[in-house]
Amino acid sequence: MKDRITIRGARLHNLKNVSVDLPRAAVTVVTGPSGSGKSSLAFDTIYAEGQRRYIESLSAYARQFLERMPKPDVDLIEGLSPAVAIEQKNPTRTSRSTVGTATEIYDYLRLLWARVGDTHCPHCDRILRPDSAETVADTIAALPAGTRLHVTFPFARSAKLKHAAILEHLRAKGFVRVVAGGAVHHLDDLVKAKPNLGTAKEVLVVTDRLVVGDGVRSRLTDALETAFAEGDGDAVIATGDAADAGGLGLRRFTTRFRCPDDGHVAPAPSPQLFSFNNPRGACGTCNGFGATLEYDESLIVPYPDRSLRDGALHPWTMPRYEGKRRALAEFAKREGIPMDRPWRQLSTAQRKALLYDRTKGYVGMFPFLDALEPKKYKQYIRVFLRQYQAARTCATCGGTKLQPDALQVRVGGRHIAEVAALPVVELRTWVDGLALRPAAAAIADHILREARDRIAFLCDVGLTYLSLDRAARTLSGGEAQRIGLANALGARLVDTLYVLDEPSIGLHARDLDRLLGLLARLRDGGNTVVMVEHDLEAMRMSDWMLEPAPAPARTGDRSSSTGRSPTPRRHRSPAAI
Repeated sequence: MKDRITIRGARLHNLKNVSVDLPRAAVTVVTGPSGSGKSSLAFDTIYAEGQRRYIESLSAYARQFLERMPKPDVDLIEGLSPAVAIEQKNPTRTSRSTVGTATEIYDYLRLLWARVGDTHCPHCDRILRPDSAETVADTIAALPAGTRLHVTFPFARSAKLKHAAILEHLRAKGFVRVVAGGAVHHLDDLVKAKPNLGTAKEVLVVTDRLVVGDGVRSRLTDALETAFAEGDGDAVIATGDAADAGGLGLRRFTTRFRCPDDGHVAPAPSPQLFSFNNPRGACGTCNGFGATLEYDESLIVPYPDRSLRDGALHPWTMPRYEGKRRALAEFAKREGIPMDRPWRQLSTAQRKALLYDRTKGYVGMFPFLDALEPKKYKQYIRVFLRQYQAARTCATCGGTKLQPDALQVRVGGRHIAEVAALPVVELRTWVDGLALRPAAAAIADHILREARDRIAFLCDVGLTYLSLDRAARTLSGGEAQRIGLANALGARLVDTLYVLDEPSIGLHARDLDRLLGLLARLRDGGNTVVMVEHDLEAMRMSDWMLEPAPAPARTGDRSSSTGRSPTPRRHRSPAAI
């Protein structure tokens, strides 16, 4: 593979037939005054050609979903790798993207909560732990030796299912005994005898009969697995004998997250349950946005110093609502509400009547706007209503964007929305200090390692003040660029060309040192870094510096007048700059 990127005859924008060789696996700074062609060379030529060639290598089907970049005006470019541009602009437009989703840290947190989170009952706060054949077998094996027991599962009946049909169904599946009415019955004995399985309060189907003792563990586990499978996750252990004074004792187990006190059943944790971009996890009220649009009186009455006659109720000032204005005047006359008094001077009762009343001949402002909701499929109605709505924190989820069941799962005593609201510097401390049970720690080891790496990258690029629930579209261009750089480090790509646009802007000197260290790590990983930069420290740490001459020719400036390409200068020491 070539050890350099060769560019010949670049003529884009301010570039005047520029030819240059850039070393690979090195950090090269492109600097110079405004108009010298720095961005034209780095982004519009090098990156554009690298991206264009990569896209051209894909299938025609894949290319239709990607943005095609025009071929730059250049005679020859050789030695290019797949290129990644990290610019100082925020491309995010959707409100669903957050810092956590953009950096993939939130994805690892979702996986962590799904794998090792404790599900709590919302009523009694008890930790809900599902049973399994192994755990139930451990419980039953601890009973006194010689205890007789029946492993059963509850039979789900339909109202239309008769006694004979139940018997036939159970025989077809290979079962021969049931527990009904507090006693064990053989199916052959129930053909004509009572109890009637169609009307019995509960029917438990026996999968096996056992006596607690040595060597019964394997058989007990098999019977429990059958019971859980046939009972839709529920199994019942009937101990004792119906002839005993106490009768059969029933011990119920379930593989579901069900509270034994109030019967509350929680969904099984999964990564989708903790995603506000998934219907399973998103709050049903705000659809995962964390806020709802509600009509705001301050927008409906934007000028409270105006009177009703002067158009205090703004929606009805539109020409098409002449009829509404007449109805308003008649209602005000009937109710004794002055039409010429400023809105702010009306009594609370009068303003409430104007906004909410629904009487003969008059519909208040809020009922009027609500009545237009079904017509929002029309664009002009949608635009009209939106100007009177304001975003309010969702009353159901409290702005967490998640449904209540997701917030009942906790890791380290916190639900996922609480952790996502922490600044990155506090999140790093929380993750590093997270104490888990030995079994859970083994499961979460890889998840936490990946999350810690990405959190460390955010800290290294100086974004310690951000929180994971921060909307990505509210980030500045510099913050978005540094998130992109952190993602590049997390991807651990090799032999890739990174093109950056002044990554040092807005950074404190302490954070700049860490950022430059990350760029060095990209280079040491076998990647090529080309960045447009003016910072002296960035120039000192770079391997090469390229300084194109400005496009307007000046006296003695032979680079622009003769068309010669600028020459990279190898940095032997900081004093060389």
